[in-house]
Amino acid sequence: MQLTRRALAITVATLAIAAPLAVSAQSGYPNKPIRVIVPFAAGSTTDIIARAIADKMGQSMGQTLVIDNRGGASGTIGQQAVASAAPDGYTIMVHSSSHTVSPSTFAKLPFDTEKDFVGVTPISSTPNVLVMSPSKNIKTLQELLAAARAKPGSMNFASAGQGSATHLNAEKFKLAAKIEATNIPFKGSAEAVTEVMAGRVDYYFSPIAPVIGQIKNGQLVALAVGSPKRASALPQVPTTAEAGVPGSEFNFWIGMMAPAKTPRDIVNRLQDEVVKALATPEVKERFATLGADAWTLKPEAFDAYIKDEIKTNAVLVKAAGLEVQK
Repeated sequence: MQLTRRALAITVATLAIAAPLAVSAQSGYPNKPIRVIVPFAAGSTTDIIARAIADKMGQSMGQTLVIDNRGGASGTIGQQAVASAAPDGYTIMVHSSSHTVSPSTFAKLPFDTEKDFVGVTPISSTPNVLVMSPSKNIKTLQELLAAARAKPGSMNFASAGQGSATHLNAEKFKLAAKIEATNIPFKGSAEAVTEVMAGRVDYYFSPIAPVIGQIKNGQLVALAVGSPKRASALPQVPTTAEAGVPGSEFNFWIGMMAPAKTPRDIVNRLQDEVVKALATPEVKERFATLGADAWTLKPEAFDAYIKDEIKTNAVLVKAAGLEVQK
């Protein structure tokens, strides 16, 4: 009995010593730069949003957040890099709604979208805006629909990759509007916008950020926004539902994720830092110019949201008859 008590006393003493050491190790994060993988090209909306908060987070955390663009394959190249990274908080990802689309548009992925990532928090909800070149001589959504119906299958649209959120937005619009159009996928928004401006591609459901300047200076015509409500940056532009296509609404979001098994205290720290960054005047001003609305959730709630959206997008992909990439 006495030996058992002595063993118990030693165990308690050991735990008492270990606890401060664990706290000390936790408080040492981060002690080196953090790599932020963006699965799209530089200049894309996801990239712009990531850079908008990275500096502020770095200042608060005392370490640099280095943006690493890994574009291609609808974001899956960047996703794989994060899924296979060490879960130590030094590799994180800023991705878009495309994260919840790829499980339905790829027959086989080198990662499990639900199991290999942990949600940190959404960062913003950013409406997509349907834009066209002025050279097309189409000024309203109804004129676009009339042109598409006059010559079925003659129109095409840009997307930031097969199965990307911009692609799904356009497909949902097609289904609701009952028109035919062909997807022309690009590596990111920058290329898509260039081709639409040149008139080589008919239209694009673009995030507002990369086209707000071109809309204001007349290089692009904004016909409607794909979101459930009007965009604060383009209050004069109707939603697709308001313009005559109900059931076409699509929520485009950008959020932060980390490799699965990243310690919960690090995930919570990252979530706190995103919230702090979004509250700064500089980031608020930047988001206003981008037409982005700040949006955050606790990690557990974000994980639940992602799982639910994966199921919703699977239904949309099937209804649209999208080809699954093998």
